[in-house]
Amino acid sequence: MTFFVTGTDTDCGKTLISSALLTAAKGETLGFKPIASGCATTESGLRNSDALALMAASTIKLPYEDINPFAFEPAIAPHIAAAEKGVELLPNRITAQLKMAEYVGADFCVIEGAGGWRLPLGQGHFLSEVVQSMQLPVILVIGMKLGCLNHALLTAEAIKADGLNIIGWVANQVDPEMANQAENLDFLKQNITAPFIGYVPYLAEPSAANAAEYLDLSVLG
Repeated sequence: MTFFVTGTDTDCGKTLISSALLTAAKGETLGFKPIASGCATTESGLRNSDALALMAASTIKLPYEDINPFAFEPAIAPHIAAAEKGVELLPNRITAQLKMAEYVGADFCVIEGAGGWRLPLGQGHFLSEVVQSMQLPVILVIGMKLGCLNHALLTAEAIKADGLNIIGWVANQVDPEMANQAENLDFLKQNITAPFIGYVPYLAEPSAANAAEYLDLSVLG
């Protein structure tokens, strides 16, 4: 089964949760990060820490370029970085790259988005169009901090308006000082009509293994 992991915004913990999902899953697992900006220049080429984390958590090992086909060095919006390099981030090009997931025999596959749900690709296109074309079930990561309720509900509404199904959601505590955390989490449980995969508290030493302890993948069916 292949899932698309999106989040309420940048730095909500998509990579941590995606890696934790891969760690908690049974069988052969594989994670993709099709678009990434903020990549480091290495002897092997551009490398993104999020993509590397997904590779480390996956049991199926593919070349880096297959996991992260669109990599950009500047830590800016991907569509701007792509335009500066003369690269067209068209939905059909991205989808073509991700079709490889059908041939590697993964039992559990996650495709991690970049930024939030409506990530611009340029030329009037958005990354959400890729998810629509592939009709992927969506896992929503909510970064628990002040303002997350509005972000979460609007993101959930947009996903459903695009005709897609939120198969589960995760609350990830990004702000350890968030006031009334329990009340905010309770509000989300009452207002997001999708299975609750788990609440990951603020981790002093965040890792896929640590975060996986708080996830219940059985709700994914």
